[in-house]
This record gives sequence, C-alpha cells and structure tokens, in this order.
Amino acid sequence: MHDIRAIRENPAAFDAALSRRGDAPLSSELLAMDEARRAKIGAAEAAQAEANKAAKEVGAAKGRGDEAEFERLRALVSEKKAEIAALNDEAKAQDAALTDRLAVIPNLPADDVPMGADENDNAEISTWGTPREFDFKPVEHFEIEGVKPGMDFETAAKISGSRFVLMSGAVARVHRALSQFMLDIHTLENGLTEVNPPVLVRDDAMYGTDKLPKFAEDSYQTTEGMWLISTSEIPLTYIAANHVIDESYLPRRYTAHSLCFRSEAGSAGRDTSGMLRQHQFEKVEMVSVTHPDQSDAEQKRMLRCAEDLLERLEIPYRTVLLCTGDMGFGARRTFDIEAWLPGQNAYREISSVSTTGDFQARRMNARFKPTEGGKPQFVHTLNGSGLAVGRCLIAVLENGQQADGSVALPKVLHGYMGGETTINADGSLS
Repeated sequence: MHDIRAIRENPAAFDAALSRRGDAPLSSELLAMDEARRAKIGAAEAAQAEANKAAKEVGAAKGRGDEAEFERLRALVSEKKAEIAALNDEAKAQDAALTDRLAVIPNLPADDVPMGADENDNAEISTWGTPREFDFKPVEHFEIEGVKPGMDFETAAKISGSRFVLMSGAVARVHRALSQFMLDIHTLENGLTEVNPPVLVRDDAMYGTDKLPKFAEDSYQTTEGMWLISTSEIPLTYIAANHVIDESYLPRRYTAHSLCFRSEAGSAGRDTSGMLRQHQFEKVEMVSVTHPDQSDAEQKRMLRCAEDLLERLEIPYRTVLLCTGDMGFGARRTFDIEAWLPGQNAYREISSVSTTGDFQARRMNARFKPTEGGKPQFVHTLNGSGLAVGRCLIAVLENGQQADGSVALPKVLHGYMGGETTINADGSLS
C-alpha cells in the first residue's frame, strides 16, 4: 500500500517510479481523490464548529427568554448535525475509494532494479556449478524410467483433474526428504524459527500480504469465504499484523513447510507436461520482518540461504535480478534463483527472494517501537522460497539421471533416505 502523504509531497517521483514499471502516471488522479476527501473532512469540521457555536448560544438565548432565537439556534444545531453526518459519510466513502485505488497499484521498484519489459531483460548476477555433460540425451523428469512408477499424472487427473500428480514409492520419499533437509538447514544453521501455519486464511491476511484484491482469480476460496494459501508467506508475514513490536525484537525470521494452492488462471498452455506447474504443491518458505535499515542486507542473507541449499544438492544454478517488467506486484526488488534442468536444457526458477519494503506493513499495520523513542514506524517484510520442493525434486531427478534409467541421489540426501543412494530403473531404491 502506498502512503498518500508521500505521493502528495513528491508526485513527480511517484509517477517516475511507476513509469519504470511500464505504468501510466497516476499522481494526478490520486491527488484529486485525496483533495476531494480532504475537502469533505474540512467541510465537516467547519460544520461541527458552527454547530458547537450554536449549541453554546442556545442556553444564552433561553436564559434571556428569546424564544424565537432559541428555536432558530436549536434548528440550526439539528441541521448542522445532519450536515455533519452526511459529510462524514461522504468522506468515509471517498476514503474507501482512495484506499481501494491505492490497493491495486504495484509497489515501486528500488533504484537498483534494472529497467526492462520481461524476463529477457533480467540481469544475471552470478552462476554456480557447471551443467553436467551427459553421454546420452537427458530427458525430462517424468520421462526417466525409474521415476515413471512413482509419478502418476493419469490417476491424479482421475481424482482431481489436470495439473495434479500422484507421487508414490521412491519419488514420494525423495520429495519428503527434500523438505526435511531444507527445514533442518534453515532451523539448525540459518537461525529461522519453524512454524506450522494454517493453510486456510481470512480476507484480511490475503489483503495484508497484497494477494487481494489483485490476485483473487489465481487463488482458491472455500464456500465459507476462507482462502487456500498460495504460499506460507501469507500466514507467516501476517503474524506481525496489527502489532507494535519492540525494535529489540527485530528481525523475526520464520520458515514453514506447507501445502500451497494456485489456480494458475493466467498460465493456460504453459508447462502442461510433468509437475513443473501444478495446482497443488509444497514449498519451504522463508519470511523476515525487519527494521527498515536492515532489509537490504536481510534480502542478501535470505538469498544465500536459498542458494546454499542448491549447492549442497549439487544442482547448478544462476541468480538473476528481475527487471521492472518481470517483478511481482508487491516487490520492490526480487532475486530469482534458476536451477539447471538438463531435460529442458534450460534454467528454470526454483526460488524468488523479494523485499516488499513497507508495502505489506502498511496494508496490515505492522510497526515497531524505536528503542530511542519516537513514533512507531512500519517494519519491512521479506519473503523467499527456500525452496519450492516439487521443482527441487525435478532438478534432483533430472541432474541425477543415468543412462540405464536410474537416478543417483545427492549425497546430502542419503541420510534422509536411510542410506539409500539410488532410484533404480524399476522405481525401487537401493
């Protein structure tokens, strides 16, 4: 959510930042709405002053027996009360309209975010690892012989429809091992607090984390009006909602492994083969709530936490800084980590690490009390995948595939697999 006062103080800077995202200038429209709202508030205050003055004069008129003046003043007070009520209602309606308008305007990009139209304009920051050279043609994850018995799309479609998968046996076990591995590193080494959050949330939580109203069609809603989360960023970030936190309590760092649900309304025809883009998936999320002065450093810290997981899994990757045209609605800066998938001969996103600045904090009224005193200030919130479990499974399977249809598992997972190191070509483990 944007601060109308900041727009009022520097409308040109606001429009310039929007233009970097490819959006039209909006300050004139917003300031006109703001001016109309403030005019109604001013008129209500003026009417209240007149009513107060008249109310004081009512007693004096009665005391001196001036019945005509007494009745006139009583009528004036009554008239002003009605006028004040009408003006306040109009001001509230205009305030709501302004809030609704601000709620669908994207966050402003940080100064170091590169200009660009789409993913082709993203800036590569670094790479790690060398893609393996195969002595056979590598295939996609769902085409690997040892994976086929444990990755059933046909049965999942019978149960639930398209974009679902039924994992079983060795594949399901590796999937579970990956989530456990990620949580262990985050909690035991990275200093994150593990949370097991609800996957059903209210409107306020969706709105506070900028998922409503913008992304309603991408989300699933129950008949009772609850929302299935698209990421545990939503409940983890909303922990801070409507709180004033002591500065000494910052930063707060959380992680959660949860089911996630997305309708994929805007992705018709994209990644329909395999389990790269599903309606239901699992993700280990990282969320930080920080002091504004710490948020940029915290984003880099979170990025390293995600990158380190891929390095331990021996998966080559590259890290890119998203351009203004490819960045998400609520982000002011986003780094994507893209894992190498030999079956596609391409890097594909496996994690996004974003800072929202105070964009979400304003929507959910999350503030901190400065140690040195002064008014409470808005916190900064950050989120990042650490990692998307299903996509990480794809990367492990494709990078570990062998000519005989088996899959060699990364060493770091062997302990989580009870010492098993390989998915055999028949789908068994050994």
